[in-house]
Amino acid sequence: MIAAVNITVIDREGEEHILEAPTDISMNLMELCKAYELPVQGTCGGMALCSTCHVYVLSDTELPEIQLAEEEMLDQAFFVEKNSRLGCQIKLSDALEGLVVKLAPEAAE
Repeated sequence: MIAAVNITVIDREGEEHILEAPTDISMNLMELCKAYELPVQGTCGGMALCSTCHVYVLSDTELPEIQLAEEEMLDQAFFVEKNSRLGCQIKLSDALEGLVVKLAPEAAE
């Protein structure tokens, strides 16, 4: 078991951030982004009840299958693409080494 993996997050200005992601403390991608002070709100606290942690998966990293709650939330979100996921639903694990995501635009006010 690896203690940490490297995940690349591209912010809304196009800047790449390589984040060291611990895999041994039950964290998700939204929490990781917040820990690095990237502009991810995570308003619902990781319950898949908002889309403020919406990301686009750019790498071909295999992710867990999307669950119904995440799918339903994405159906209501802005700027959804085929590669959209909610960061709060991506649990950090060894399998995520090399994952590349881009933060989705914030919803229109």
